[in-house]
Amino acid sequence: MQLSDLSTYNPITIQCHDNPDADAIASGFALYTYFQQAGKEVQLIYSGRNQVQKPNLCLMLERLQIPLDYVEQPQEYVRELPGGRLGGLLVTVDCQYGAGNVTKIPAEKVAVVDHHRKEITDLEMSEINPRLGSCATLVWSMLEDAGAPVTDVRVGTALYYGLYTDTNQFAEIFNPMDMDMREELPIERPLIQLFRNSNLSLHELEVAGVALIRYIYNDDYHYAIIKAQPCDPNILGLISDFLLQVAEIYVCVVYNECQDGYKLSVRSCIREVQANELAAFLTRGVGSGGGGYEKAGGFLSMALYEESYPTLHTESFFGERLNDYFDNCQVIDGNEQEIDICGMKLYEKKKAPLGFVPAAELFPVGREIVIRTSQGDLEVTVEPDLILLIGARGEVLLEKKESFEKAYKLTDRPYRGQGWTARMQYPPTARTKKGGPLKRLNNIAKICMPLESIRIYARELTKRVKLFSENRRDEYMSGDPGDYLVVPCNNKQDTCVIEREVFLNTYKWVNDGRKEIVS
Repeated sequence: MQLSDLSTYNPITIQCHDNPDADAIASGFALYTYFQQAGKEVQLIYSGRNQVQKPNLCLMLERLQIPLDYVEQPQEYVRELPGGRLGGLLVTVDCQYGAGNVTKIPAEKVAVVDHHRKEITDLEMSEINPRLGSCATLVWSMLEDAGAPVTDVRVGTALYYGLYTDTNQFAEIFNPMDMDMREELPIERPLIQLFRNSNLSLHELEVAGVALIRYIYNDDYHYAIIKAQPCDPNILGLISDFLLQVAEIYVCVVYNECQDGYKLSVRSCIREVQANELAAFLTRGVGSGGGGYEKAGGFLSMALYEESYPTLHTESFFGERLNDYFDNCQVIDGNEQEIDICGMKLYEKKKAPLGFVPAAELFPVGREIVIRTSQGDLEVTVEPDLILLIGARGEVLLEKKESFEKAYKLTDRPYRGQGWTARMQYPPTARTKKGGPLKRLNNIAKICMPLESIRIYARELTKRVKLFSENRRDEYMSGDPGDYLVVPCNNKQDTCVIEREVFLNTYKWVNDGRKEIVS
């Protein structure tokens, strides 16, 4: 669904979920401004039992002049309308029409813009992306696609603050599109600081204090679990940060129940546990999680949790998952032990088109740049012979020009528009480290083809693995049963873990005459 699909309607009513947070308000405000500038009759509303009272939200509404109206009695609101339904189009933001966290207002036509797991399936018009950290990011992306980038500093400040609050002050930001919006938006930074410093109420201070004396501690693995009372998600991060200052606690999980599930905050201060990887593990199958190496977060869907664990208390759930996480994982440190390839099979990489861009054609030589992919950010200094190679998943590899030209056949055909590029979750981008406009590599790259297949040794993993390699001394790559441990034939220091589906689509087995040894 695109904004042009919605612009055919008039009037347009935008509805935030009940008891709206900064993300819902910001998302609604950005859409309100867009439709207003398009000449539509538009209104921004919310309903529910309670009006907005939190100091930071009241300041946000006041200082950014956001025209958010409270509808106390929705039935009376539409009673005088023809057919007793809202005319034109109703757009729900940061929620889904008919879900439990938003008052249902009868309407002629409904659209949904949301970043949570899909709950309602019978709507004709919806744009839902649960991989994003905020609904604000989704709205920003839709505005970009509509050729209406955010230039109003009030809208930019609102969207920035929406992402800031929904990702625990950016500690839980892991989607590259969230990062792009954070860097692109025009904002009034003093207002962000004002909102941030008005976030904690006296009640929430009490919630944090009570939570800290009701912890569960595991002295085998030095982790702590705390269930807090319902509160702003940022309070979970505050409790987590305080917990990690305790000498005996290396890892902690703080969570609470919210309207449609459980919000959790994860922290780690040890090399062997990356918070983002742990958050993804804890929420697997019942939600989603991610963030940074030290700070991360996640969400458990109430519907999925109750379906999968109808009788298990949440504290027991987190305890069992944490114990499983620590008990059933092998740590491989390639810096301290040589990986035995005797039990591995020989494979070669299938010949598939790649994209390539000479870095010096994009940025001056010597300039520090940040290359952003769905796998994370890569910082590099531009050299005259540096080539950026783009893979089918949007990953970016670095090559020297001399070795690149020996290994690949170059073409002038554009990489953009090829079938595989449409399947990328996030097409890679690059920008200077100090900021500046994003350069979308897919739009610039040309196609190249490998001249020879790259050979590797690999074996399928039978248990979870954390791999430290020569190129990743402080950050491990994680793999699950079914994924593959890979050792390149020409560079054993470049050992890595590749997801099963990606591996099977990328490599083919080579019969080298050896008998397979089961490890």
